[in-house]
Amino acid sequence: QVQLAESGGGSVQAGGSVRLSCAASGRTFSGTPMGWFRQAPGKEREFVAGISRSGGSLYYAASVKGRFTISRDNAKNTVYLQMNSLKPEDTALYYCATGVRFGSQREVDYGSWGQGTHVTVSA
Repeated sequence: QVQLAESGGGSVQAGGSVRLSCAASGRTFSGTPMGWFRQAPGKEREFVAGISRSGGSLYYAASVKGRFTISRDNAKNTVYLQMNSLKPEDTALYYCATGVRFGSQREVDYGSWGQGTHVTVSA
């Protein structure tokens, strides 16, 4: 079982940037696809971005493509989400999760989850 801990959230003005980190414990991190999800107030949790085991393959939700970048450092057991050109609609609780298989945007295909980190974007 992989334990996950997100950090880096906070408040930012529209157009600004935030970098989220997700630190993982456990020896299986490098062999696990990873993903970022978010849940806005009053809405269901939604997929944001995913990354393959090696980091060589990435995929994004249409709403963040071109603005967000997912990456990972397997030596540090950490996955990142660089968020640029933030919009008020990006305000949410952001979660990282371990994927059962690469390429899925469904929650059921993700196993371990962190507690989340808040990002608030003001207009």
